[in-house]
Amino acid sequence: MSFENEIIIRNVNYFKPDGKVAAADIFIKDDKISNITQPNSGNVDAKKFSNIIDGHGKFAVPGFINAHTHASMTLLRSCSDDVALMEWLQKDIWPVEAKMKSKDIRVGAELAAVEMIKSGTTTFADMYGPNMEEVAKVVEKSGMRGALSRGLVGILNPEEKLATNVELFKNFNGAANGRIKVMFGPHAIYTCTLDYLRKIADTAGKLGAEIHIHMNETLDEIDGCMEKHGKRPFEVVAETGLFELGTLAAHCVHLSDNEIKIIKEKKIRVAHNPGSNMKLASGISPVPKLLSEKIVVGLGTDGASSNNNLDMLEEIRLAALLHKAATLDPLVVPATEALKMATEYGAQAVGIENIGRLEKNYKADLILLDMSGVDWQPCYNPVSLLVYSANSSSVDTVIVDGKILMEKRELKTLDEEKIIAEFKTCANRLTGYSYRF
Repeated sequence: MSFENEIIIRNVNYFKPDGKVAAADIFIKDDKISNITQPNSGNVDAKKFSNIIDGHGKFAVPGFINAHTHASMTLLRSCSDDVALMEWLQKDIWPVEAKMKSKDIRVGAELAAVEMIKSGTTTFADMYGPNMEEVAKVVEKSGMRGALSRGLVGILNPEEKLATNVELFKNFNGAANGRIKVMFGPHAIYTCTLDYLRKIADTAGKLGAEIHIHMNETLDEIDGCMEKHGKRPFEVVAETGLFELGTLAAHCVHLSDNEIKIIKEKKIRVAHNPGSNMKLASGISPVPKLLSEKIVVGLGTDGASSNNNLDMLEEIRLAALLHKAATLDPLVVPATEALKMATEYGAQAVGIENIGRLEKNYKADLILLDMSGVDWQPCYNPVSLLVYSANSSSVDTVIVDGKILMEKRELKTLDEEKIIAEFKTCANRLTGYSYRF
């Protein structure tokens, strides 16, 4: 057997699919995990391997999956804070986004990719405006995995926007060795007419594409839907056929029992965004109830202008803590469950098979965390330390599809310094702000 294209991670602690931690050697062949064995078992000639990684003092977990974000919104980080959602969107965000050009989308996505890789994210579900092909190119270049959709707002040229999502699907679905998945992205019930949602459902259905949509984010959204349609958002959208295609629903903060029933019956997957929902004072999603109903719940950061970072480890911690406080139950979302929401459940949420677990024949999408820092001492329980103590600077190595994107904190596919310099120029032009730092 030839091992010329294979990686060994030797003697590493890893997060098992059953939630336990064990020591192992992890073998990677091409884009997959080819085997996981006891440490130093068998007669393996290490010289035959193209890359040998010493896993001593490291913790291997599946790469984090950001189930809902707007990558290029890194351009708007800190330009508007401490404002309610609709005022934030209408007065501060949408006017700046209207000025964005293809270069802005590319550079914003590149900075997001740097931030995500350095904090351990290997897959992200992205919804944004025009020029989403630039985000697809960043996915190709960075080596990450992306589920991309064109944000479809049914105001001003809705047919043209839908056509661009079709083109994105035709040109990039399955691209980058299968690392790109293209979905359709109706923005929300309050920005799309029912006829437009039906047209999106029909178009996506003919292509075999899935849906990524914002649902039930604020009480204003619920009240507006009730006033206009006499029903709650999930009840209205269910009548358009959109939920028959496989749906990723972001936020899902304010839900009735009937809406939870619809989510369960239609097998809708939820992207929980605790940081963004807290910062915009949108509310707290009933995640414990959703999990108890066996509904898939992944985690997302939302955009960097409403969070304000893309750090999935922070979302994991918030998910574990927020619901304890909300329910007065310290057992409600344990550390292991929170970590799975960002890995295994996240994979299910974005609808990508064979990622999110460290298991033989799964894609080699994983990260190694350095456990030598003071925040990892003493190490009684690595999962608990990861969720409640560690920070993302512990991310040492990132591997996607069997390719090393970062090793010993050194990025391999992106030039961080160059991206930041270009990014500042774009941000200055869009906002009129002159950097002093």
